[in-house]
Amino acid sequence: MTSQQLTILFMPESAYGPTNQCIGLGNELLKRGHRVVFAAEASWKGKLIGFGFEEDLVDLAAPSDAGDQDPGQFWKDFIRDTSPEFRKPTIDQLETFIKPTWQALIDGAMYCEPQLRDIIARVKPDVIVEDNVLTFPALLTSPAPFVRIVSCNPLEMKGPAVAPTFSGLPADDQSEWDGFKKRYDETHREMWESFSAWVVAQGAPALPELEFIHTSEHANMYVYPQEIDYTDQRPLDATWHRMDSSVRDTDGDFELPDLMKNRPEGSALIYLSLGSLGSADVDLMRRLVSILGKTNHRFIVSKGPQHSEYEVAENMYGAEFLPQTKIIPQVDLVITHGGNNTVTESLHFGKPMIVLPLFWDQYDNAQRIDETGFGVRLATYDFKDEEIVDAIDQLLNDQKLQDLLRETKARIQGNSGIKVGADVIEKVARTFRESSQER
Repeated sequence: MTSQQLTILFMPESAYGPTNQCIGLGNELLKRGHRVVFAAEASWKGKLIGFGFEEDLVDLAAPSDAGDQDPGQFWKDFIRDTSPEFRKPTIDQLETFIKPTWQALIDGAMYCEPQLRDIIARVKPDVIVEDNVLTFPALLTSPAPFVRIVSCNPLEMKGPAVAPTFSGLPADDQSEWDGFKKRYDETHREMWESFSAWVVAQGAPALPELEFIHTSEHANMYVYPQEIDYTDQRPLDATWHRMDSSVRDTDGDFELPDLMKNRPEGSALIYLSLGSLGSADVDLMRRLVSILGKTNHRFIVSKGPQHSEYEVAENMYGAEFLPQTKIIPQVDLVITHGGNNTVTESLHFGKPMIVLPLFWDQYDNAQRIDETGFGVRLATYDFKDEEIVDAIDQLLNDQKLQDLLRETKARIQGNSGIKVGADVIEKVARTFRESSQER
């Protein structure tokens, strides 16, 4: 326990990924004796107190007449309603999915700005930690410093030698990079200019060129293992700190059901999760269940918010919510949408991946896992049945990959990302507290 209690205010994006990442960091800071407050979105009400955090929540839109919602319900509904767009090439999604997503985020930031200012005034934080993809001016105009966390794929930190964000384009073929960047400019510039003008009107600096969030002058962090990072292609300045992983220890225990324990010889145990948002695509989940249900393997399935809309096969165990960080260590392989949490957690525990990207940074993660050899990327809606079955066998029987994964696991776990992140946050907060006391 530290001798000086600090007040740390977390402001995560409403989705499960960023919020869970902040829960892990917040838990470590609680252990160090600090006060941790979450300015999460209002649907998280009552869900964070159980971890020992304070809640001072915000609405990103006018409160619903439907009563209490599940955490992150807005984004679950948004993804469900726009899921047909995921069948398009990434360059076509810029107009029909990426841009509307940015606009929804912008609308939320504008709506909650007065609430955030009030929260900061009440909480009086020593540091504000934002895990989001969008700027909130109140965090920049606060007396306290802010720390930015990138818990999406680090292609958000752009550079001329890395593929454009959201493209899923390969690192060793730049032939389509310029076309993608040009289309991004065409579809996003007007919206970016309008948002930047609003940010300035709130007293914050203008946004960087075609960026929707500022970097912090104090400290910035990102979650991505060294083995798949873009370090050489995209050098970062001294304000940036890498967390190789950010695996929370707040998940409940998970004991394998007898069906999973007592497997026939040659049968692997596989975890299937398309995340809280991706699993809302019921047709895709049904197809995966149908294909994988015919194999000799056993599967633990994270069924997600539409869990009542489909059944799992006889060789599967499924539930709406599962303690992912307690399951991945027990399986042989992970089938994932490519969300950053699942990707980094899989490497943390030394597991190969089959990646079926759906939206946002998932294409970039899928491409990176494939091109670095830690897994296989498949065309989410166009893969042939035998492709995913063959990919499972290929990855499970690749001894060279298994050896590499063991080495990767040992290095990542020996360099605790949670502790690295907590150290950075603590240092920024303590520096601010000390300078305030001197004034």
